[in-house]
Amino acid sequence: MTSYKQVEVQFEEPNPKKWCVPLKEDVFVKFMNKGNFITHKALCEGSLFSPLLFGKFFDPSDAFPLWEFDSDVLLSNAKSSNNNQCTVDWTQTETDYVLKAEISGVGKDIIRVSVEDGKVLDVSGQLRLKIETGTKDWKAGNWWEHGCVRRIELPENTDWKKTEAFLSTGDHKFLEVKIPKIPPNICDVP
Repeated sequence: MTSYKQVEVQFEEPNPKKWCVPLKEDVFVKFMNKGNFITHKALCEGSLFSPLLFGKFFDPSDAFPLWEFDSDVLLSNAKSSNNNQCTVDWTQTETDYVLKAEISGVGKDIIRVSVEDGKVLDVSGQLRLKIETGTKDWKAGNWWEHGCVRRIELPENTDWKKTEAFLSTGDHKFLEVKIPKIPPNICDVP
């Protein structure tokens, strides 16, 4: 039986230096060709952090309006492939937006979930603890050499200050993020 522990969600203002170096497709291909097992596992096709998650290259450090799309439609190529490697799903209920993803290759103690300026959900993980670039913030340079990220635009009707995140404690690490919806005002109903 898998149990979950709560992950602290950080609330922060946007940092202009964070994720400022975009990941380009040619750089990603070269990086993956020389990458190690952990890098491949964390960034592989079907992973939350993969630039190829949506069927074509998309820099995961660019915020994406995930809940504007149906997961079965957007991930149809990944889910219908022979190896069915897709480990990401998102839904919405009457009360919440929910993101679920297997987190492979990233240690459970270095997953970070934050909400920037109430507008962007940021899930990141550091793959290499030793940073040789001379900078203390691995997110300010070639971040893909040290970790991974997926940035998601939040819908306007979220109660983002009540965002919760949970990480499984079993062999397979699954992340679940719940962002409550702002309840509709009863007076607004005709």
